[in-house]
Amino acid sequence: MGAISLEEKLAQAGLELLGSCQKMSGRGPGLLTHSALLEDFTPQELDVLGEAMLLIRAQPGQVLISEGDEGDWMLLLLSGTVDVTKATPPAGDEPDAPDTLSRLSVATEGAALGEMSMFDRDVRYATCTAIDTVEAAVLGRAAIGQLIRQHPGVGAKLVVKITQLLAQRLRNTSNRLVRLLQKA
Repeated sequence: MGAISLEEKLAQAGLELLGSCQKMSGRGPGLLTHSALLEDFTPQELDVLGEAMLLIRAQPGQVLISEGDEGDWMLLLLSGTVDVTKATPPAGDEPDAPDTLSRLSVATEGAALGEMSMFDRDVRYATCTAIDTVEAAVLGRAAIGQLIRQHPGVGAKLVVKITQLLAQRLRNTSNRLVRLLQKA
C-alpha cells in the first residue's frame, strides 16, 4: 500500500478541504502583521507560500490536530480561534481515573500549530480544537522541500521563521519551568 496523501489525511480527520491558498496576500495586511511566522514576508512571497499550502475549514468543536497522532504537516490559522490542550494521565495509584485536560493556550489568527511534529515526525504533543469556525492553511513537510527547490528565498525564509518560533517556545517553556522550580 502506498503512502497516504496530505489531502487524504485531512479528509480522514474530517476537515473540509477548500483547495489551495492561492493569493493568500488577498486575505489582508492583518495576516502579515498578526503572524510571527509571516511578519518578514512580502505579499508576493506570501502568495508563493500560499500556493504550496492547502486551505481547510473546521467547525466549532472539531479537532484539527490530535495529541498522539503522527504528523508531517502544520497549520497556520487564517481565521477563528483554537483551544490547545494536553492530556495528563492519572497518578499511578488511580489508574482508572480519567486523564486531566490542561489548556496550554488559545490560538488566534496568525498562529502556527503543529510545526514540531512536522519537522521531527514525532507524535503530536497536544490537541487543537476549533472553538469557533476556523480556516487554516496547511503546510506539509514535502511542500517545504518543494519550496526550497523552486523558490529558495521563500523556502529559506520559512525555515528560519519556523526555527525562530520553535526557539521562542523553548525559551518560554524554560522560563516557566524555572519559575515553577523556584516555587517548589
